[in-house]
Amino acid sequence: MPYRVVVVGAGFGGIGMAIALKQAGIEDFVVLDKADDLGGIWRDNSYPGLCCDVPSQLYSYSFRPWPWSRRFPPREEILAYLHALVAERGLGPHLRFGCGVAAAEFDESRVIWNLSLDDGGTLQATAVVCAVGQLGRPALPDISGREEFGGPWWHSARWNHDVDLAGQRVAVVGTGASAIQFVPEIAKVAGHVDVYQRTAPYVLPKADRPYGPAEQALYDRLPMVRKADRLRVFLYGELLTSGFVLSPKMLAGPMQLWRRQLRTQIADPELRAKCVPDYVMGCKRVVFSTDWYPALARPNVELVTDRIVRIVPDGIFTADGTARVADVIIYGTGFQATQFLAPMRVSGLGGRRLEQAWRDGAQAYLGISVSGFPNFFMLYGPNTNLGGNSIIYMLEGQVGYVLGALQALDAERLAWLDVRPEVQDAFNAWAQKASRTSVWQSGCHNWYTTATGRNTNNWPDLTYRYRYRVRRFDLTAYRVMPSQPATTASAA
Repeated sequence: MPYRVVVVGAGFGGIGMAIALKQAGIEDFVVLDKADDLGGIWRDNSYPGLCCDVPSQLYSYSFRPWPWSRRFPPREEILAYLHALVAERGLGPHLRFGCGVAAAEFDESRVIWNLSLDDGGTLQATAVVCAVGQLGRPALPDISGREEFGGPWWHSARWNHDVDLAGQRVAVVGTGASAIQFVPEIAKVAGHVDVYQRTAPYVLPKADRPYGPAEQALYDRLPMVRKADRLRVFLYGELLTSGFVLSPKMLAGPMQLWRRQLRTQIADPELRAKCVPDYVMGCKRVVFSTDWYPALARPNVELVTDRIVRIVPDGIFTADGTARVADVIIYGTGFQATQFLAPMRVSGLGGRRLEQAWRDGAQAYLGISVSGFPNFFMLYGPNTNLGGNSIIYMLEGQVGYVLGALQALDAERLAWLDVRPEVQDAFNAWAQKASRTSVWQSGCHNWYTTATGRNTNNWPDLTYRYRYRVRRFDLTAYRVMPSQPATTASAA
């Protein structure tokens, strides 16, 4: 018998969806994950210094606050939070690990989804909720000679803990959000670190500190205080977002904070000049750290801004003709974020492949539904990433919307529902129009947009407006097929 719902991915999105299903009385579901444990990106990434760059009070579901130890929680606490959610909600029997989904095919005659697993097994489901996220597939740079390097190398999302970096000459390629965190840590033990930078990031101060016993007691005794702090963090995020999507002029405050930190933490004018971005704040991901600039100023760290020409067995050549020796290379070069759901193959009505529907770039109604793929939903799908607020806030809204869709199938006695193409087209036209005035399309190269400059990843508006759009499921936006149609019936 097919499952009522199959959820793919056991990170924040998948666990949140499972909680909603169970709370709604839906027990006939399974959560699949290709790895051997839950956690998503927090499971996969384990580099030194890894912690959240969203304040902890907003990096949790509203229905389950958590006694975080500090303002920006480390990886271990985030994983503990997810494990606690599973234990408290009795989700263990619904989780299946080591079950990657290779393909999902909609069977129109039987009105079910056939799922092919990586291990050769199969499953069937009435509905599929894909919660694999956007940052699960590491991207390696196309650099000549990359495979010729003679020493150990790895991507930061697949950290090699078997290699001791003490006293080593380490080359770090990339200065994104991961490198911002691990470079200050490895610089403490490595003999020398060369940091190869293509473009400088905007680095805002990170006001991190532990929560004292008195604060924890206050939060526990007066939950409204915790909620007020959560609201404060959210509003600050909305202020930052307003500068990204409404007018860069509203980023004057953050720009001042960045300039002050750069000026006070780096005394060398030449090094300081290398740390000045050449694009509008927010066009690339804004990062938060009070350790990055001091790490670059260490005597055993060099910031290299010349283009890498070639990697050779013992190091790296740059465009200025310099050869730098390296014992280890670490790539902090991001993810294949615009290739949603890959390498999973998804086929919908008429055998249409999702990759065909997305040949000009991924799109989905509200980032959740794609026309032609009935009863198939996504969490953290196209145009739902954020540049200045918490993705958990977005996920909570998406989970509620998908649950509403699943409940509508039962309440209306429907076999399937499929977003109307004109509804999806109108939404996508709005998203692209709104994106054109955002900082993400102001001229820099970033992971939010395709090679043609189309924004497929970010939500181009204030965050609360997304939650308003998904506050309730709207059946009128969908074509439907009744569960027991008459012989002459067709999709409405």
